[in-house]
Amino acid sequence: MGQKGEIQAMAAKTTTHAGEIARAEQLAAGTQKHFATATTLKFASADHTPKEITDDLESLVALLQAVADARNVVKVKLAALKAQAPALRVLVRAYESFVKATFSESPDVLADFGLQPRKAMTPLTTEQKAVANAKREATRKARGITSKKARKAVSGGVIDLVTATVKAGPPVVESPAAAPSDAGTNGSTASGAGSGGATTHGA
Repeated sequence: MGQKGEIQAMAAKTTTHAGEIARAEQLAAGTQKHFATATTLKFASADHTPKEITDDLESLVALLQAVADARNVVKVKLAALKAQAPALRVLVRAYESFVKATFSESPDVLADFGLQPRKAMTPLTTEQKAVANAKREATRKARGITSKKARKAVSGGVIDLVTATVKAGPPVVESPAAAPSDAGTNGSTASGAGSGGATTHGA
């Protein structure tokens, strides 16, 4: 729970305690008013005098009030911490870095500040490097990650389009069908007529 949550939780409890304090004070006032002349009051399987009841109610009020006062103090302190601590923590971290850099070669001096020297990185053995490389390769394969060289080697299918160039030849001109000549027709007719005449002449 953050500081804001702590403040809100305490505020809620303070409100609850305030109601309980008010109720106890009201019960004490009613007891003094209506049971002042009573000798004992019997409840909770025991006898109680009005004064005992009033004293107990006042003790509860005192306890609740002390807690409420303490919470108010804590609330103020938490608010101050929230406002001032961030800048102070930045200063502390910067100072720690400064001390470590200043006495990086003197572990005993760093110990006086409650600090430990930075641990030097231990170089990996050949076996450890091989294991690390194998793990990286397995992870890359599992994630489908490939190297730049492998990605360049992969290309999508390309369909070659071949454009055929057709050379047009000279235009072809169709000539109209040849009509029979008038001379041929007339000659045929004359021949036929001549034959007919000859026949008639023979008769």
